[in-house]
Amino acid sequence: DDSAQLMLQCMEAWFVADRQSLGAYFGKDFKAAVLPARDDVEAIAKSDLERTLRQATRSCSKGKGIYRKGRHSFELLGCLDPSKVMEASPYARRLIDALKRS
Repeated sequence: DDSAQLMLQCMEAWFVADRQSLGAYFGKDFKAAVLPARDDVEAIAKSDLERTLRQATRSCSKGKGIYRKGRHSFELLGCLDPSKVMEASPYARRLIDALKRS
């Protein structure tokens, strides 16, 4: 199959797949421990992702502050390690593999 489509319920699922990049982005006060600890990141409820990201960033400084989708999301996407996202997301792996073939 040479076609690929991307439809992601919540981009924040990919964020929790790469906690190291989240920590680097938000700084030393980022609390990764409050994020959902699951390997199947795409199965985490959107409300849980958004709530725990706000909790994890509540004490962050470095000018970033508490996570806000429009304020941080697209910049964060560019910071993610694709290999970590692919490891936690079979759909991301399929998309990236298809892009590499094209």
